[in-house]
Amino acid sequence: MTEVSPHRTVVVLAGGISHERDVSLRSGRRVADSLLKRGHTVIVREPDASLLSYLADTTPDLVWPALHGASGEDGSLRALLGAQGIAYVGSETAAAQLAWHKPTAKVLVSRAGFKTPDSITLPRETFRELGASQVLDGVLKYLGTPVVVKPAMGGSAQGVTVVEIEGDLPRAVVDAYTYGETALIERKVVGVEVSVGVLDTGDGPFALPAVEIVPRSGVYSFEARYNAGETQFYTPARLDDEVALRATEAALGIHQTLGLRHISRIDLIIDETGTPWFLEANVLPGLTETSLVPQAIVAAGLNLGTVYEALGEVAISDLARSAS
Repeated sequence: MTEVSPHRTVVVLAGGISHERDVSLRSGRRVADSLLKRGHTVIVREPDASLLSYLADTTPDLVWPALHGASGEDGSLRALLGAQGIAYVGSETAAAQLAWHKPTAKVLVSRAGFKTPDSITLPRETFRELGASQVLDGVLKYLGTPVVVKPAMGGSAQGVTVVEIEGDLPRAVVDAYTYGETALIERKVVGVEVSVGVLDTGDGPFALPAVEIVPRSGVYSFEARYNAGETQFYTPARLDDEVALRATEAALGIHQTLGLRHISRIDLIIDETGTPWFLEANVLPGLTETSLVPQAIVAAGLNLGTVYEALGEVAISDLARSAS
């Protein structure tokens, strides 16, 4: 890892107004606690109307965004931080925008040679203008069932529905529209669900052990993600060595294809042939007590505070290098 400074002033951003506010607050608190234990001065802030002036006046060494949802992951806040010359952990604006929009990420990943399930992207206006019945008939003709319906932008499985029966598709699409103007309908790939965290703590990106996800309900829903006991995790995933290597290589390749930096989480399904299928990339993965990346960091024998500190140092070095 990058050699670290003995002391930094760090602003951790948490909360916000997205649907994932509560998760963000939990992630932010965990990051703040880990950095405090490393001896840093840490201020936890909401992203409010006074934030940018506060940062300009206080000039912290680093901003550690723990904002989930659009406010933290769509690239807009990152652009403003960059414009003010503030070092921040995580992917830069353009990469965040590409990963945040799942259909775009799928296209880029597919063009790079990685497998991703067939899908149709359905804006709400198309649903209205062409008629729900006709549109959904076309979707079913192309994809069949089962399918997974999700908002084209968003996280924490909010608005996500697994549709096994054709008659359930209209409601699933309406649920997805609750969280955004565009729905992504994706053919369901049956297999082992895994997430692979990717970090760069100073020596280039590397993959953490894959985490296998086995929800009690069979669906890795919002509740299954954040309620203790609802999901069983295996870290490392119960994959043979060759398949685990494929998952690792896919995660690293996708991280680099999308231009991500510092930290990401790549979600995959491993089918019965051992082939990894890309589902989505998270530029700011959850960092709560039940989240996958912290589990993988610990399983790799690393200390959370040391890792979060090192990511901050890489962010500071990246800013200095870009300014020179």
